[in-house]
Amino acid sequence: MSEREVRCYSGEVRAEQPTDSPTKIQGYGSIFNSRSEPMWGFREIIKPGAFDSVLNDDVRALFNHDPNFILGRSASGTLVISVDDRGLKYDINPPDTQTIRDLVLSPMQRGDITQSSFAFSVARNGDDWYEDDEGIIIREINQISRLYDVSPVTYPAYQEAESTVRSMKAWQEARDSGALQKAINEKMARERLLTLINA
Repeated sequence: MSEREVRCYSGEVRAEQPTDSPTKIQGYGSIFNSRSEPMWGFREIIKPGAFDSVLNDDVRALFNHDPNFILGRSASGTLVISVDDRGLKYDINPPDTQTIRDLVLSPMQRGDITQSSFAFSVARNGDDWYEDDEGIIIREINQISRLYDVSPVTYPAYQEAESTVRSMKAWQEARDSGALQKAINEKMARERLLTLINA
């Protein structure tokens, strides 16, 4: 089963053409500390620092995550990814072809395409699960192990969710069996011991 996951965000991408310059696509693939829409029984939060180890990956910019419509690539310098206080930011210099102008740029400039997405894998132990005060299951992602692509998208489509659902079920089983509470108690006991030792 694939460990690759895809997430989409609303209103985070635009195409701009400064005077006498090629059109650029700019957006955010991910927004930090923002709860996702409900998906598969939980909500997700990407934490600041989650992308720190993947900023030098060879990332592609695709339209709708389709490798047939490549808009840029970090290795070639046509895609620049970075992180600011808001989230994972990207800047694409798309190819000047009729296909890309018709399929991507023109609909973006009209406001028909306004959403952005990214494909990724979570690092081992790179996420935490908990239930909030309202009983909503939350998955906090603290570390991404691989960033595959960033993409302007026509509309959100949460694809390839098997690994996320497996991870949530494992957390629920640990919670229900008491193993989760035991682990929390052991962690708190270790922290108290370290506090006493360092006092």
